[in-house]
Amino acid sequence: MRSAEQFPVNKTDEEWRQSLTPEQYRVLRRHGTERAGASDLNSEHRSGVFVCAGCAQELFSSTAKFESGTGWPSFFTPLPAAIGTREDRSLLMRRTEVHCGRCGGHLGHVFPDGPPPTGQRYCINGAALRFEPR
Repeated sequence: MRSAEQFPVNKTDEEWRQSLTPEQYRVLRRHGTERAGASDLNSEHRSGVFVCAGCAQELFSSTAKFESGTGWPSFFTPLPAAIGTREDRSLLMRRTEVHCGRCGGHLGHVFPDGPPPTGQRYCINGAALRFEPR
């Protein structure tokens, strides 16, 4: 996290470590990426909402989920005001990082190769999400 950014949910590093699993902490707080195909949420097809595993902010509706074939849960649009983005120049490439708008947790990246109607593919780490059926 950049120290200048402020989010409605703020915790110390130790509080994040205590409230998250080691994998959630690695992804959400240290900008990690889970192994492709590792998340059970890839095969989640029930009606509901995907929320941030760090702060329970509602992020994506199940109606926006699609099978991208990448090995990560993918969505063509987030819920309104749910996420933020920033440029990511790590790994010697230029990408757009997606983070939770409430706690700043790293979710994944967005790419311009998704389906209609947006043409966007929000490629999200399953470890950063929890599914709430409706």
